[in-house]
Amino acid sequence: MAPSTAPPTSSAITLHINGDKYTLPVDHRTTLLDALRERLDLTGTKKGCDQGQCGACTVLIDGRRAVSCLQLAVAAEGRAITTIEGVADGDRLHPVQQAFLDLDGYQCGYCTPGQICSALGVIAEHAAGWPSAVTPDVRPEAGPPPLDAEEIRERMSGNLCRCGAYVSIVEAVARAAGSRVEGAVEPGAEVTEERVA
Repeated sequence: MAPSTAPPTSSAITLHINGDKYTLPVDHRTTLLDALRERLDLTGTKKGCDQGQCGACTVLIDGRRAVSCLQLAVAAEGRAITTIEGVADGDRLHPVQQAFLDLDGYQCGYCTPGQICSALGVIAEHAAGWPSAVTPDVRPEAGPPPLDAEEIRERMSGNLCRCGAYVSIVEAVARAAGSRVEGAVEPGAEVTEERVA
C-alpha cells in the first residue's frame, strides 16, 4: 500500500486589493492582515488585538466590513478588498477621511484606518436600510432610521479607540454621511469644553 500524501499547506493566491491584483504564495494559515502587512507592505491596516475585538484591522471585503485578523488570506482570494490605502482618490481625501481630519476624529491615529474603513461600511449599511441593535423599527417598510448619534455609536461599537476620541468619531461619521447629530460641530466652529463634556 502506497503511503498517503499530505495535502499542501501553502499555495499561490491572487488578491484584488484597492483595484490592483497581487499574486503571492501563502501558508494556508496566513491571515489577511498578515498578508497585507508582512507580504504586501500595505501597513495602513493595523494589528491591534489580533483576536477580532478592537477593529484596528478593519478592511472592506466586497464592500462589507471585516476584521482582517480573523480572515484567512486564502478565503479572500478573488474578492474585492479595500484597505485604507485605497480609500482616497489620489491626493484628494475621501469625505470620511476629510471629516475625521476636520473634526479631530483621531488622536494617536493608530485605530484611525480601521475606524475609517468601518465608517465607510456603516454609511453603506445604513443607506441600504440595514437595522442595528438600537433601531426602533426594523420592519422593511419603516425604511432606514435616522443616522443619529445612538445609531452611529452602536454601528461603530466594534472599533475601539484607546485615546477616547469617540465624540469626534461620531461627529465625523455623521458629517460624512450627511447627517446632523445633536451637538455636532459645524465646519469652522470652535470646539469648546462644554461641547466635549
